[in-house]
Amino acid sequence: MDSPSRKSSAIQRWLILILIVLIVLMTGELIRRQFRQTSYQFPMATNLTQSEIRTIDLFREASPSVVHIRTAEIAFELGRFSLNQSKTPQGSGSGFIWNRRGHIVTNYHVIQNADEMTVTLADNSTWNAYRVRVAPSKDLAVLKIDAPENLLKPIEIGASSNLQVGQTVLAIGNPFGLDQTLTTGIISGLGREIISVTGRSIRNVIQTDAAINPGNSGGPLLDSSGRLIGMNTAIYSSSHVYAGIGYAVPVDLISRFVPQLIEYGKIQSPSLNFTGVDDFVTGKLKKNGVLPPSIHGVMVQDLVEGGAADQAGLLEIRRDESGKIVLGDLIMQMDETPIMGSNSLLDALEDHKVGDVVTLTIFRNNRKLKLKAKLQDWKNE
Repeated sequence: MDSPSRKSSAIQRWLILILIVLIVLMTGELIRRQFRQTSYQFPMATNLTQSEIRTIDLFREASPSVVHIRTAEIAFELGRFSLNQSKTPQGSGSGFIWNRRGHIVTNYHVIQNADEMTVTLADNSTWNAYRVRVAPSKDLAVLKIDAPENLLKPIEIGASSNLQVGQTVLAIGNPFGLDQTLTTGIISGLGREIISVTGRSIRNVIQTDAAINPGNSGGPLLDSSGRLIGMNTAIYSSSHVYAGIGYAVPVDLISRFVPQLIEYGKIQSPSLNFTGVDDFVTGKLKKNGVLPPSIHGVMVQDLVEGGAADQAGLLEIRRDESGKIVLGDLIMQMDETPIMGSNSLLDALEDHKVGDVVTLTIFRNNRKLKLKAKLQDWKNE
């Protein structure tokens, strides 16, 4: 007969063996479950082309940097005994993460009339947003959310100065409120011009045939390496639905002005700091023979004291000793750029930065003169 100690040892060995079998079975089941979940999330298709695989990888890499922006407008209604407040959903758009400090870049027109804004990240977490600053003339806005750094993946910044018509582009956004939508296409045109909400033109805009619809505004336009080359802004369509032509603000403009909005709260606009005569009035002066018909440019109406034009020695409209009106100087050229009118002058200034010294060709007393001017920051943006 077996002794009690030998029976106890055999029972222990059986228990250990059963425990090992249970652990193996449970581990196998966990592995199978994990495999099923992984297979569901990332289907292992075997018939994808290299181009498709590349596009999929680019979307997976870039989409965490794209956000969904929703806006609301607060309305107040005076009741019999109180002032009632209600929120009206206004719209939605897209944006992208600029840095790990929580700055979000989007179009100004996306948040133009919003009283409240929320930003939804790629992980579906939603955060209240507030404006940092806006530049309506560039259709730019910078928002801020207080999300932790580990949830914020800044978008990779590219360049727009060397783009070519025909190169592949990808647009990510939230058209019609549909999160994280990808469309692809090519650059179909360069050097386009669109009008901002202030009436100022935005130059060097990118034209693309990648589908852009309502809700895509503010989202990124990427090159084939996944780098930001523009911000989807507008479509060319009489029906306000995509018709094959979309526009994106170039990233070189964004890279120039967004850091200024974050640091200074405004964009530094190089200026001569004077008030010009309306182009229509200048045209009438030429038509009436007060100015030669071949003359073009912007006439100085009022000088800002101490401004760049004032320091350069330009003269404004004034009266002589007899009370007769004397016309102000007419700026005809900046460096090598002819100035045809007000918009032409603004475009020429945008090619410079604050502190640049430019040569102005002016028309004064029926003769041309050249003056040097050091550009200053425009205080009214």
